[in-house]
Amino acid sequence: MNLGLEQLDTCRQRLSQGLHQLQITLPEGGEGQLMAYLQLLHRWNQAYNLTAVRDPLEMVSRHLLDSLAILPYIRGPRLLDMGTGAGLPGVPLAIARPDLRFNLLDSNGKKIRFIRQVQLQLQLGNIHPIQQRAEALGGQFDQITARAFASLDQLMQLASPLLVVGGELLALKGARESIGEETRGLDSNVSSHSLNQSLNIVPLNIPFLPDQQRHLLIYRRSQP
Repeated sequence: MNLGLEQLDTCRQRLSQGLHQLQITLPEGGEGQLMAYLQLLHRWNQAYNLTAVRDPLEMVSRHLLDSLAILPYIRGPRLLDMGTGAGLPGVPLAIARPDLRFNLLDSNGKKIRFIRQVQLQLQLGNIHPIQQRAEALGGQFDQITARAFASLDQLMQLASPLLVVGGELLALKGARESIGEETRGLDSNVSSHSLNQSLNIVPLNIPFLPDQQRHLLIYRRSQP
């Protein structure tokens, strides 16, 4: 089912207000591409269950604006979105930064098929969908993004071999309390000293979501 004109207008207004609050200026046509992505996500979600969020207005906040909140920390040039799912945060970031190439990795075939449809319909030449498990992926990246994919311990184990020295893992996480539990549960091979030196926790204020609900964890690989 397609979104009605009234729904579309409400979602467009929320997106525009959220971008203003985040102080994000998109390239020409960027808002239109985000809205087209939202409509595709809503339509495919009814058949393929790509995301648990069903309300399109909520998708604007919890998917589009949530993804774009980490835009100030994206520098590239070699980027991997690990466990991209329906293309989050990779697709919104690729729309915002057409000068960078985003590799979107997921082992789920239906999700990669959806991203290929997004790539075709939105004419996004700067995304590269990859259907593969992270453990089997080769290559070296300057930054790896991850959202609702795995625990911090698992993410660091998967991402570290794929990061260049000085490269960063950008992990979108929830409330500070849950982050504390994850850092306490890190594998014993990560010492507290090296963790304090290489892990930065940044609170994110996502428009239309409760404050302090989201944080960005930035882990920098400091050793070969």
